[in-house]
Amino acid sequence: MDVEGKNLRRGWTTGTCAAAASKAACQALLGGEFPALVEVTLPGGQRPAFALAMEERDEGLARAGVVKDAGDDPDVTHGALIISTVREAFPGSGITFRAGQGVGTVTRAGLPLAVGEPAINPVPRKMIAAAIAEVAGPMADLEIEISVAGGELLAEKTLNPRLGILGGISILGTTGIVIPFSCAAWIHSIWRGIDVARAAGLSHIAGSTGNTSEKAVAAYHGLPEIALIDMGDFVGGMLKYLRSHPVERVTIAGGVAKMTKLAQGMLDVHSKRGMADLAALAELARDAGASEALAARIAAANTVAGAFEEAEAEGLDLGERVARLAWRTAAKALGRPDIALEILVFDREGRPKGRAPFTPSDHSEASSS
Repeated sequence: MDVEGKNLRRGWTTGTCAAAASKAACQALLGGEFPALVEVTLPGGQRPAFALAMEERDEGLARAGVVKDAGDDPDVTHGALIISTVREAFPGSGITFRAGQGVGTVTRAGLPLAVGEPAINPVPRKMIAAAIAEVAGPMADLEIEISVAGGELLAEKTLNPRLGILGGISILGTTGIVIPFSCAAWIHSIWRGIDVARAAGLSHIAGSTGNTSEKAVAAYHGLPEIALIDMGDFVGGMLKYLRSHPVERVTIAGGVAKMTKLAQGMLDVHSKRGMADLAALAELARDAGASEALAARIAAANTVAGAFEEAEAEGLDLGERVARLAWRTAAKALGRPDIALEILVFDREGRPKGRAPFTPSDHSEASSS
């Protein structure tokens, strides 16, 4: 993968590492030796091999560990030791899973795992079971306990506490491969946050572009943490999921720059996807009654925040106009007459700068307004 001229190295998911560690431990438990390299099959058919970072036997169990290499992705679990402890289980029990130290437990409905289950996602479970079957056959009766060294602390840097996954990280992965700076992982976390909020019966959720706007919208509406969705730059990713997984009321909250980009039709508001058009913002100011001198200063501003300050200094309210246009863009993406959509615009200190109130977001109204 190439980003800005730099070749980026791919890595392996926690699920892949757990599968490799489980296969190695199973081989040792059944009387073999710990392998120097252990191969596992990924969902796409690839067969990577892993060296063991730890190996240990005790009465009735074997334990192996693999260090996660996330490649060049800034993954919080990069370098973590993923450990599998394999024990023989009751005849007929099949493969069962336990959360060891540093792996979370599901405590809220709405996730792809039942409440009380260890946070080892469905695809990693299948990968682990397939890896075990290569050594022990398809009818093995084994208990697999996955642990992550320091996983409790790592989990504090993830969305797990908000999703109700307590005690550690999740064992994740759908392809087995970590793609550097992939959008997919973030978008999937947005979806899971919506699922948990819906399962809890919430009728109002708020997606925020950053920490400041999240705190501001929580205070503005008095929302609980479970209602707050860290959508980052992926406004479109959140809205399109809500189209098929609706709630009654949705707030989109963000700073002046990202909401201006949404107002200008961008559903991915990351800086790398394009900058806000200050000339268009100046034209919007003219329509609102700005003088030519003010419009020129807005067009020449270094940032959107600077343009807002220029307008505010002359008593011109850009925030309400930006919010209304942002509502049109978001409503078109959402296209659900049964969902009331609101836009909130905040400055860097979390002060409200504009609002488009809750309005049904059907496509026809968004297109004609």
